[in-house]
Amino acid sequence: GEAEIRARAARKATPAAPPVLELADLRAEDDEGRRLLNGVSLNVKAGEILGIAGVSGNGQSALMEALFGQRQASGVLRAHGEVFAPIRKDFRRLKIFGLPEEPLKNAVAPRLSVAENLAFRNFDQAPWSRRGWLSLGLMRRRAEDLIARYRVKTPSPEAAMETLSGGNVQRAVLARELSGEVEILIVANPCFGLDFASVAEIRGQIMEQRNKGAAVLLVSEDLEEIFELADRVAVMTGGEIAYLAPIEETDVKTVGAFMAGGDARPGH
Repeated sequence: GEAEIRARAARKATPAAPPVLELADLRAEDDEGRRLLNGVSLNVKAGEILGIAGVSGNGQSALMEALFGQRQASGVLRAHGEVFAPIRKDFRRLKIFGLPEEPLKNAVAPRLSVAENLAFRNFDQAPWSRRGWLSLGLMRRRAEDLIARYRVKTPSPEAAMETLSGGNVQRAVLARELSGEVEILIVANPCFGLDFASVAEIRGQIMEQRNKGAAVLLVSEDLEEIFELADRVAVMTGGEIAYLAPIEETDVKTVGAFMAGGDARPGH
């Protein structure tokens, strides 16, 4: 009852736009050869949030791993019509940012400081790096600015990332990923297990990026989150897209039925 809860971010009308992020026939297997992704094809437009719903274990984690370069997959990824590989160089060039599942495990170096983690995106670029030397003072000042702007609770920029609460790890990663010019944002279960204040803040940050024109791909097992944020919703079952609809043309019952492997549309 003491925490200040951020008001829900308003959804602004955005003009019709072409696809910015395209996934074409993505296929992936686990180490035993079992199919995890079975021909996933999707596109996300500028100024749109595409929410992917599904019961855990239906390919969402494999999809995120493929998009973040953590799992080998066949198929084609395009950004702005250009084929790209999920590597740091292409992410930087095409202004693709993201928050993977379990950020303490997948998005940070837990034993490094908050300041060092916040510098991962640009530590090797001027003015933070000159002739191979890092500007530690500039790195700290930038970290202090991001910590204040994104309300990350930490004893200091030098504190180890692993000492922060889950919500503050999420805030710190978002601070790093949203501090530049974002054209594509990929996020997975961004509010899982967090307190109300953190949930409101993170959802607000995601909506703000959408309102600024970013194409946002949101994977979430929380239907409330999908229906609060998404412009369109897709359902993954068995490594495939089983259902896709504009959010205003569907409802929780229909999406839930597809998540369970059924079809709740009239006549089905």
